[in-house]
Amino acid sequence: MQDNEYRRQRIENMKLLEAAGYPACGSAFKRTDTLAGLTASFAEGKTVSACGRIVAMRKMGKMAFAHLSDGSAKFQLMVKKDLIGEAIFDAFKLLDLGDIIGVTGELFITQTGEKTVRITEWKLLCKSLIPLPEKFHGLQDVEVRYRQRELDLISNEEVMELFKKRTAVLSEIRAFLAARGYFEVETPMIQQLAGGAAATPFKTHYKALSTDMFFRIAPELYLKRLIVGGMDKVFEMNRNFRNEGLDRTHNPEFTALEIYEAYGDMRSMQELVQSLVTHLAQKIFDRMEVEWMGNKINLSTPWKEIAYRDLIKEHLGDDWFDKSLDEAQNWAAVIEVHIEPDMDFAAVTHEIYEKSIEGTLIQPTFVTRLPAFLVPLAKPCADDPTLVDVFELIVGGKELAPAYSELNDALEQRRRFEEQAAGDPAKIDDDFLDSLETGMPPTGGMGIGIDRLMMLLTGSDAIRDVILFPQLKPRKRVLENDEEL
Repeated sequence: MQDNEYRRQRIENMKLLEAAGYPACGSAFKRTDTLAGLTASFAEGKTVSACGRIVAMRKMGKMAFAHLSDGSAKFQLMVKKDLIGEAIFDAFKLLDLGDIIGVTGELFITQTGEKTVRITEWKLLCKSLIPLPEKFHGLQDVEVRYRQRELDLISNEEVMELFKKRTAVLSEIRAFLAARGYFEVETPMIQQLAGGAAATPFKTHYKALSTDMFFRIAPELYLKRLIVGGMDKVFEMNRNFRNEGLDRTHNPEFTALEIYEAYGDMRSMQELVQSLVTHLAQKIFDRMEVEWMGNKINLSTPWKEIAYRDLIKEHLGDDWFDKSLDEAQNWAAVIEVHIEPDMDFAAVTHEIYEKSIEGTLIQPTFVTRLPAFLVPLAKPCADDPTLVDVFELIVGGKELAPAYSELNDALEQRRRFEEQAAGDPAKIDDDFLDSLETGMPPTGGMGIGIDRLMMLLTGSDAIRDVILFPQLKPRKRVLENDEEL
């Protein structure tokens, strides 16, 4: 923080408080309850102890009022000179907004009807050296909000509430899955091969083994090995890392829920995700309609389902799959979808789907029967081996959850991996393939992006709004001579 007159004044107040017997950083303080708890159990005349940060103060001659916040609620304090004595009262008036204090006193209700603690003694727990954001407008600077989330939480009550809801969502997901017999497990975050998805990994080096390692892009292959081992229902609330771009719906470090169920398939995952999302919407947010990205979205089930090829035909015409590669490329140019020169017809079609069709699916929609080349870990459709038995759940034009009937044919999986590796055996996960050869029962698997789910449920337009500390460019530091570091 740059030195300025406000900081210097606070340091001067700190010195005066220390001289008056109030050290800048006090010891632990035992409180009767949180401020929310005191509000709920309020009893006039009761003696209580409370603590928190001063977020408002009004000093008037021989009396002062303040509002204390501890993250659960705000509560008013009143201090009177004739009750606590001149020296203690004068010291209290040296406090600044942002200071953290502990107080003891009697509960009463003011003439304006506000529940209040009449202070009989107080203690400084930590002196704040920088001013809080201006109270009427909160913290508005987006860069500061994301980089210094603590200030955002202090000054914006709705932000604190959002992240409390996020914690409630994670807890409820775990309870929901546990009630259905799923085991929560943990798998490695640092792996010898970054498998389970098509993405660029972050790379590191493990000195003890003298080998390069990767931060995981997905836990899928390890979770399937647990299915092979007899853990029939497993899930992991995992952190994934992808060395790719930043935008409104992507962060390189993100939270995902992956679920696998032996003897299930894509259909069992469909039922599961509809039940889970509607349960969260009802229990945590008490609504089934949300507004997201400028659209009103109704989460009531059943959700729409449409096959990939049928969706393509709806938008590009019934004769689309009879067209030539040149015709497909020309159409992409007309609608300004960028196409790489080496793309074949199927790849051009999918690029058009991702850039101009997927975004039109506003209400929850299962897009099924995708081309097999897109999903090398999924089982072929029984009636057409060029397609796979999967769904992509699209909500608000964004993918929320993919799910598969998992491929459990070990030889076919090996063939697909070898094709994907293009002659590089180091890219093939032999441990996973050996596991498949042991035998994996028919399995349904699904991934749900938790950050994107939170965006949907809270109506947030940017992923940074639902991640406490999103990735940002390094902060520029300024020296006293104004040279940047």
